[in-house]
Amino acid sequence: MCEKSKIVSQWLKKVFGQQPVPEFEVNTRTVEILYELAESSEMRCREAEMLIEDHKQKTEEYSSDGAHLQEVLLQAVGLQAGGFSKPTVDLLSALEETAEVLKLRDTSLGSYMPAINKLTNDVLEAEKTDRRLQRELSAVRKKMTATVVLRKKLEDDLMKITHIQQVEAATAEERLLNMDFMKNKSRDLTCRNKIAQEKLDSRQMEDSFTHQATLQLSEKITALKEETLPLKKKLEPYSDLSPSPALARVKIEEAKRELVIFFINLVLFWHLLLLLLLNIIYLCWI
Repeated sequence: MCEKSKIVSQWLKKVFGQQPVPEFEVNTRTVEILYELAESSEMRCREAEMLIEDHKQKTEEYSSDGAHLQEVLLQAVGLQAGGFSKPTVDLLSALEETAEVLKLRDTSLGSYMPAINKLTNDVLEAEKTDRRLQRELSAVRKKMTATVVLRKKLEDDLMKITHIQQVEAATAEERLLNMDFMKNKSRDLTCRNKIAQEKLDSRQMEDSFTHQATLQLSEKITALKEETLPLKKKLEPYSDLSPSPALARVKIEEAKRELVIFFINLVLFWHLLLLLLLNIIYLCWI
């Protein structure tokens, strides 16, 4: 336990370096977990160091092989390593980088042409795809613009409908209030009419003094006036003739009787109308 605690402490100091090691609860479980982590970390560090050393060794071997192959190649073509001018070296470097970018097997013309053709086809295909995407984007923008316009129109319509509904709701509420007022007024008038009718019944007023009787009498007088009009028209042709005394007396007596009847009906009508007005005034005063 003590040996594992020392190993854990050394590993934590190595991991955190100059920073202080965070406090933790020291018990058998935590020490075991940290010890396993320390061993796993040390193992991975050793594996990484071994991998680095292997890469370094392979780099040295590849560099040595490259130098040897370069020397053999230069000897085969009859050139020396320092015999190239700077522009030539730059061109060769550019050629090498181009071959690496195009992922060519070698720098021969037969390798460059297919790669360049493929790259050109890729560029044309990319441009074609870009134009298609531009058209689709333009169509989507038009649809979005139409959608925004439609949404704005729908919002305006919704606001108008909401306003109309509010106005209709206020109108309906006002109508309900007016309806309630009219109902209350109707009940009040009905009650008043009933009370007035009861008062009239208690006073034993004759039916001839009622409003209905007055209307009927007025209708009779109007009918009598209409009946006298044809008689007047019949007498108009004889108005210029000199009547005989006997016939004139008969006509005069008939006219007198008709005038007396009309005058009596008229006086009776005005008498009933006056009684009705007095009765109404009396009821209102009560």
